[in-house]
Amino acid sequence: MSEILVLYYSRHGATAELARQLARGIEQLEGMQARLRSAAPVSPTPEAVEPPVPDSGAPYARLEDLQECAGLALGSPTRFGNMAAPLKYFLDSTSALWLQGALVGKPAAVFTSTASMHGGQETTLTSMMLPLLHHGMLLVGLPYSETALHTTRSGGTPYGASHLAGPDSDLPLSEEEKQLARALGTRLARVTRAQLDAGLIKA
Repeated sequence: MSEILVLYYSRHGATAELARQLARGIEQLEGMQARLRSAAPVSPTPEAVEPPVPDSGAPYARLEDLQECAGLALGSPTRFGNMAAPLKYFLDSTSALWLQGALVGKPAAVFTSTASMHGGQETTLTSMMLPLLHHGMLLVGLPYSETALHTTRSGGTPYGASHLAGPDSDLPLSEEEKQLARALGTRLARVTRAQLDAGLIKA
């Protein structure tokens, strides 16, 4: 089985649910498996260290997860139109992988959730793309051949999967949001499989 890392930070659970939907889409392709990992919260005290395994949810990500996986789906709630600090903190620790070119040619996709319809979904998605481009990854989005992009009244963008969580972060994923997240996962898996089959990346 070839693995795609689904790495996310989630405060209230909405981004985590999107991650699970992407994982379902990835695993619809035979021979592909999702590896769910989360970003550890950032402490206001720099010396504080989180335990290696959280009380609930996916295990915290390690640099080895990026190295070992053939592709990446990266997710975060929006923070003032940008990715959340814990995810940025983790990405800032990947300089050694950049120096090795460890992620060059690996496909990647992004996903997000926001409290309001115009709360920065697209800018958050593009903010997550920038470090991936520096790593030489191949970005995968959602084409308009996905009909749910034309009918959604909540989340869903050509830049990546998204979710409208509402002001209390308690809205469930709509059917279109689920469909688009799974479609993005499957598309990412197909592109990753093509790169593997061509011998351009290693599992």
